[in-house]
Amino acid sequence: MPSFEADPRVDAYIDALPEWQQAICHEVRALVHAVDPELVETIKRTRQPYFVLQGNVCALLATKDHVNVFLYDGAIVPDPDGIITGGHDNQTARTMAVYRDETINAPAFSAMIGQIIANNRAGGWRAIKQRAGE
Repeated sequence: MPSFEADPRVDAYIDALPEWQQAICHEVRALVHAVDPELVETIKRTRQPYFVLQGNVCALLATKDHVNVFLYDGAIVPDPDGIITGGHDNQTARTMAVYRDETINAPAFSAMIGQIIANNRAGGWRAIKQRAGE
């Protein structure tokens, strides 16, 4: 039994995937919930799992050969471990693609999720950039 309130629609999304993608999604789900117990999961865009806390934190999207994890950080969260694989200059979301048999860098991923949540609690990336004079 998970230590968070699972959204049955997210369960249905994950359960419909091939076993290797289910494993990736379950790991991401556990990691994001471990960062902050107030994080909530939901479905947006008709069927895509989102994890939110005072704004979007991340989302899952399974593709044919990998799982995309969208990190809603406005490109202001540092990525010293290089886990971001796409959208490096995107102002709203960057992507971490996880392929079959790949390992997620849990400490780096969790640190980024924690910073995104902190940014959301501080008013979001737009407010942070505005305060910084950008």
